[in-house]
Amino acid sequence: MTFEWDEKKNAINKKKHGISFEMAVRVFLDEKRVEKLDLEHSTLEEERINIIGRVSDMLVLFVVATDRKGNTRIISARRAEKDEEEEYYENYDAR
Repeated sequence: MTFEWDEKKNAINKKKHGISFEMAVRVFLDEKRVEKLDLEHSTLEEERINIIGRVSDMLVLFVVATDRKGNTRIISARRAEKDEEEEYYENYDAR
């Protein structure tokens, strides 16, 4: 899997959320991650996916990504909110 992102957006994301896109790609290593189609922000031209995944023992992230010409493009990343983290751990053992 090849990842890409806009470096300006990465810098803004790091400043706003304290999470780099370099760290965000680690959610894709989590075999128990939760992926959902983002119907609210997807368009006919671009399908967005919301991913909730653990990048360390103490950190669960919420990442938005899309497919661009076969590459996974990171759009945003932040710490998962409480309800998102609960969703991640719900049915964790069943995944």
